[in-house]
Amino acid sequence: MSLSLSLRNLVETLAISAPTVIDAGVGRVTKERCDARLDGWSRAVVAHARIRLQVTGTEKLSPGETYVVMSNHQSLYDIPVLFRVFGPNIRMIAKSELFRIPVFGQAMSAAGFISVDRSGGRGAVRSLGVARDLLGRKTHVWIAPEGTRSLDGALLPFKPGAFLLAADARMPIAPVTLVGTRDVLAPGEVRSHVGATVRVIVHAPIDAPARHGGKAARRDLMASVRSAIESALPGRDRARAHVDAIGTASGARRQYASDD
Repeated sequence: MSLSLSLRNLVETLAISAPTVIDAGVGRVTKERCDARLDGWSRAVVAHARIRLQVTGTEKLSPGETYVVMSNHQSLYDIPVLFRVFGPNIRMIAKSELFRIPVFGQAMSAAGFISVDRSGGRGAVRSLGVARDLLGRKTHVWIAPEGTRSLDGALLPFKPGAFLLAADARMPIAPVTLVGTRDVLAPGEVRSHVGATVRVIVHAPIDAPARHGGKAARRDLMASVRSAIESALPGRDRARAHVDAIGTASGARRQYASDD
């Protein structure tokens, strides 16, 4: 367990954030430059933590296709790991609180990350519009349908916003299961652990029905993505996730009714 590792990776993050903010200030920020920085950052963070990365299923993705990537969310290390799997041409939808952090938040905005207000409302709708535009420009978008990190590794109830995005954009969903990132840094901890094995399981893409396909179709989509992600979780987390799924179903029915 190492506080120095966490601090080292924090420095790596600041090292790409500061120049990105400067570039934005003088009008020379470009996606290509941000992609290169994010690629180098994710490589460094994974290497510093000596993560043993095991990836399966990428052959199920079609070259040249753009995806809405949905995964479970266990750790801050989910982000650099996903960059190692999908490459730098991906941006994340993140809670708006992160964008208020000096330098870091400004860099996220400049690099094309998307802020979402988890309380919903017009701000959330605007965020989905920004994400849809990114997808239209052939950039993958990652979103955690749970909406937050799981404290115990079990899959939390899903929120419908991610699925509305996929339906609006007419983009396939790439379900991904992350196992082991919480062994590097669990929610609420500040000390990172060296040498964890992290498994990334990419499942077969799932086509999203058009938004006008109706509430039932979107609920089925939500269930299919959840089933795919849950299928590769360790047994104990799968069991707890099954209980949480009851809340997913009832919550989705209420929220979809209001969305329509």
